[in-house]
Amino acid sequence: MFGVRRISDSVTLRPLTVSDAGAVAEAYVRNRDHLAPWEPIRPEEYYGEAWQATDLARRVAEADAGLGVSFGMFDGDAVIGRFNVAGVSRGPFQSAGLGYWMDKDYAGRGLASAAVQAIVGAARGELRLHRLEASTLLHNIGSQRVLEKAGFERIGMAPKYLRIAGEWQDHALFQIILHHDASR
Repeated sequence: MFGVRRISDSVTLRPLTVSDAGAVAEAYVRNRDHLAPWEPIRPEEYYGEAWQATDLARRVAEADAGLGVSFGMFDGDAVIGRFNVAGVSRGPFQSAGLGYWMDKDYAGRGLASAAVQAIVGAARGELRLHRLEASTLLHNIGSQRVLEKAGFERIGMAPKYLRIAGEWQDHALFQIILHHDASR
């Protein structure tokens, strides 16, 4: 369903598999300090291959059921970013959430923008969603620009929305409507 998408000459985006657990764990270890201000506090096990393999097995099962997709961005064999379409709600909502991060050495190069644009296309086409939502910390201007470049609109602010870096923090809320045809 989802194939490999070329983002640049050397960078690709594709769905993660259980066999990627080692590369994902290495990416999290390499970016631990970089990601700490933007993510929940993680248990030590999170940074190991076994934990990542279990998580990826769950996410692959969700993808097989049409309930989400976890993408990895790769430069060669190295994971340099992760993009999750999760929490797909079917029925009248046809919506999901989008979360992502980039490796500290690749941030600011436009790769996240290109990946989010590709994922918007996949959400519209392969997943047949009506809407994607995303949130960012209020001071995460870079991530907000990524979303805006992909066509997301800011729709509000959620006080104390997520527990990030050990504190309940306010988030800017964004969405993109993928189908404007009422019959979809």
